[in-house]
Amino acid sequence: MKPERLQKYLASCGVGSRRHCEELIAGGRVRVNGVPGRIGQSVVPGEDRVEYRGREVRPEAEKVVVAVNKPTGYLSACFRGREEGWLVTELVDLSFRLYPVGRLDRDSEGLLLLTNDGDLALELTHPRYGKEKEYDVELDRPAGTDLCERLRRSVQLSDGPARAVRATLTGPNHLSVVLAEGRKRQLRRMLEALGCRVVRLRRVRIAGLRLGDLPLGKWRRLTEKEVKEKLGRASTEVRRQIPEGRSQKVETGKAVSREP
Repeated sequence: MKPERLQKYLASCGVGSRRHCEELIAGGRVRVNGVPGRIGQSVVPGEDRVEYRGREVRPEAEKVVVAVNKPTGYLSACFRGREEGWLVTELVDLSFRLYPVGRLDRDSEGLLLLTNDGDLALELTHPRYGKEKEYDVELDRPAGTDLCERLRRSVQLSDGPARAVRATLTGPNHLSVVLAEGRKRQLRRMLEALGCRVVRLRRVRIAGLRLGDLPLGKWRRLTEKEVKEKLGRASTEVRRQIPEGRSQKVETGKAVSREP
């Protein structure tokens, strides 16, 4: 069989996104033929033995994508780290090894995708693809159009400038905000920098897929047609709206949040 890079092979086995798999390899948690693996090394499926957490991993032929309406109190992770809370994977009753695509922090709710498709996860989370994420936000005080303008223009954060693709008022203290990147608690930090506190944050859309009427705490498996039509590549116009000079590094599959 054709050789594959180790991180890509692990992603095809449903271990996590390619970037997360690189972190696992760098941390010495992956072994190839009994010795620690190296980022970028080639493995031949069916010939080389690849182990993670002491168990051999093999590619899953069937790719699965699940949409979850994540409640607050749940962690967007496969394993518990130092944070307390339930795991979002515990909401899904499937025999496949699935991992979260991107993040929603413990205090946020709404649409979250789980999959064993590493290529799809990379496309949905890497800034170069400019995949939009839309949020409904409730603030602790009334907001005006000036707040929306500042979100669209730029907000300086500790890890660089950030801005919204769109931001509109939907009520006296309610906003609809669209982002095209997923930095750690990005939207919350943007609003805090502008003197606002978030009371409730709910993600309602990823790319062309909407949360719809999926009940809180429930999940559904997406069809191949939905994945292709709703989660396909972003347009060049959307990708251009990502602030220039930003780091291209996006992490998924970790216990550390990378979404607002």
